[in-house]
Order: sequence, then structure tokens, then C-alpha cells
Amino acid sequence: MNALQTILDDRALAVVRAPSISDPTALADALARGGIRAVELTFTTPGVLELLRTAAESGAVIGAGTVLTDEQARSAIDAGAQFLVTPGLRPKVAEVAAAHSIPVMMGALTPTEVMDAIDLGAAAVKIFPARALGPAHFKDLLGPLPDARLVPSGGVNASNAAEFLNSGAVAVTAGTDVVPPGSVAASDWDDIASRAQRFVESLGPKQ
Repeated sequence: MNALQTILDDRALAVVRAPSISDPTALADALARGGIRAVELTFTTPGVLELLRTAAESGAVIGAGTVLTDEQARSAIDAGAQFLVTPGLRPKVAEVAAAHSIPVMMGALTPTEVMDAIDLGAAAVKIFPARALGPAHFKDLLGPLPDARLVPSGGVNASNAAEFLNSGAVAVTAGTDVVPPGSVAASDWDDIASRAQRFVESLGPKQ
């Protein structure tokens, strides 16, 4: 569970949605310089398995996102993914993750979905899209489910990330606020490192 612990320690992970990534190792290094050591590369990016393989060799904490099938889960783990992320409840993905002792963060929105994700063995539950109901939704969910590890994704940025943490999230997902596709396309790693640093600073002091 080292990958999950890194996410919990940093209180953040970065999800990269870009049509192409020229240097996944440089991207991961830039995010780590800014204080975000866990990076999710998604199956919506062409050639993601080779990107995962390259990035994983750098020593970064690399995960695979938008994992929809057991076949994708196995191929991502074979490529070096240290954690998996799904947009919704995917029992077969959970089975593969469990068989390989890889943490999976499963997407959910409602109390029933959160409970189902926990029952399926999710190490944490990604509340997606977080922008739909906002930070107050986390307090509502944690009322009956106080031990749930909730991570918002979708619409999280430097202006509201701390509010999600203060409402009970264990970590937050940094998206295009930190990793804009334009900066990735331009290989502007310094810009991404600066954005990551600002995002981490916006989280406030650790409790």
C-alpha cells in the first residue's frame, strides 16, 4: 500500500489528461518537485501502457486511471502501475487489483455507491464528479460513513482544494489546474512544477 500512503502523506495526486505526453518521466519529476509524488496516467491517452512503463522506471509513484476492464487492469499492472483508478464501480478491476495487492481507487458519488466501492475492496473512494455537489457532500457522506477514505476528483483546484480537505477528504485530485494539456504539449515542466507547488501550498498546513 505504499502508493496509497504516498497519496495520503501528500494529500494529493495528479491526474494527467492529455492527447500525448512527450516525456512522462520529466512530467512526473516536475510534479514531484512541486510536492505531488503520485501521478495518474489515464487510458484516454493513446499509448498509455508505454507511458506507464517509462514513467514507472523513473521511480515515480505511477498509477493508471480510467481503468474500465480487467484486461486494462492487468496490462497496466504489467506496465508498472502501482495503483489503479476507475471512474465508477468496476468489480472485475477490483478483483485484479486484489490479486496483485495493488490499491484501487474506485469512483462513486452516492452513499450506496461509496458503500459498494468499500465492499469491493477499494482502498479509497474517488468522489466524481466532485464539482457536482461540492465539499458539503463530503461531510454528508462521512456522517454515516466516518471511516470512508474519500478523494474528490473533477473541478478541484487551488481555490477550493483546502475546503474539500476541511470537509473530510483524505486527499484531493489535481487535474488541469496543475497539469494543463497546453503545458504538457509544450513540455513546460517548470510551469507544471510551479502549478503543483501552488496547489500544494493551497492545501494549508497538515493536521
